[in-house]
Amino acid sequence: QAQLGESGGGLVQLGGSLRPSCAAFGIIFSIHAMDWYRQASVKQRGSVAGISSGGRTNYADSVKGRFTISRNNAKNTVYLQTNSLIPDDTAVYYCDAWAESGHEYWGQGTQVTVSS
Repeated sequence: QAQLGESGGGLVQLGGSLRPSCAAFGIIFSIHAMDWYRQASVKQRGSVAGISSGGRTNYADSVKGRFTISRNNAKNTVYLQTNSLIPDDTAVYYCDAWAESGHEYWGQGTQVTVSS
């Protein structure tokens, strides 16, 4: 059964860093594009960063220069290095895997909280 599991969130002070990760099980990880989304309590879920199966990356304007997405196909894991965190980055961060076949999977989320 396909499953995604996020970890690595937490509480950090303004300007700090975290490195959430998302491990995939039960899918052919290397053929899936991977994305990170986030949802704050009063906002809609929005895209943060994505990485294609070939390694091309894209970022939301609000995180460019601060966040870096990467993947390790040998470990079936995608990472989101977050630096220079600000309170507006506080949200539940979700990972998403999708393939050209149309299959798509979501994780359960990990909370990132930035205190000022």
